[in-house]
Amino acid sequence: MRFTYAEAMTQADYYAPLAQAAERAGYTSMTVADSLIYPEESDSTYPYTDTGDREFLQGKEFVEAFIMCAHLFAVTETLRLTPFVIKLPVRPPVLAAKQASSLAFLSGNRLGLGVGLSPWPEDFAALGIDWKRRGKRMDECMDVLRGLTAPAADGEQSFFGYDGEFYKFEPLQQCPAPTEKIPLLVGGHADAALRRAVVKGDGWMHAGGDGEDLDRLLARLTEIRKEEGDTRDDFEVHVISYDAYDLDGIKRLEDKGVTDCIVGFRDPYVKGADPEPLEKKIKHLEWYAENIIAKVGK
Repeated sequence: MRFTYAEAMTQADYYAPLAQAAERAGYTSMTVADSLIYPEESDSTYPYTDTGDREFLQGKEFVEAFIMCAHLFAVTETLRLTPFVIKLPVRPPVLAAKQASSLAFLSGNRLGLGVGLSPWPEDFAALGIDWKRRGKRMDECMDVLRGLTAPAADGEQSFFGYDGEFYKFEPLQQCPAPTEKIPLLVGGHADAALRRAVVKGDGWMHAGGDGEDLDRLLARLTEIRKEEGDTRDDFEVHVISYDAYDLDGIKRLEDKGVTDCIVGFRDPYVKGADPEPLEKKIKHLEWYAENIIAKVGK
């Protein structure tokens, strides 16, 4: 089992010392949140909270996710970063591929790229992208990222072109390429997202919920993998679960096929500024490392 430290919607200057503390404590990864805009008026609902409102986002400091990754990679040496998740179909995929390749190359292949659909139509509108058929657009974006971020074969970077419904370009090359494949980790709870994770991705990222719902999602993910003939040993399953805070619970998650536990120590969906000081956050992540991570497998 691997462990990912999650912190979001806190002061932007906390992230570097938190990443360094997580690395020292023995976490494999840290998540990086992605939020692009906050509209003054919206009737959209957020699918991962009980109320569905999005007011908890107002006034929160979100450094653009690729830029935050560069910042955190520069102050760490071994910590992996897993954006949770990049709103991919509102971004130009050729540019996103260049950003991802650059991060992976400079960090020594420490990027696990979480990708997903934005739940906000306003994101699409503000960036001039049609909300309709966003799932198909997402699939094409993943194809482009996969092709343009492919590691060089025998030291020679290949050319890649694309002819899709939304994106078309002649063969081109982006250099430098990462020396290893960038894992594409698909977020989302819809059946289409689970299948996308299997068919086009290298793993799935769970966004939270109760244990019964998680069991349903894991069972469905297993079904889809069987349907698609997917027998990969390196397929990643990242989950948020109360079981991750107990050694017996971690064993239960392992038995269900979970590879990565995402753990946090406060409710980030609160309105207004995060009242928790940096020192308390570091104590929480260190406590977990000492009492859980250090004891797993012993």
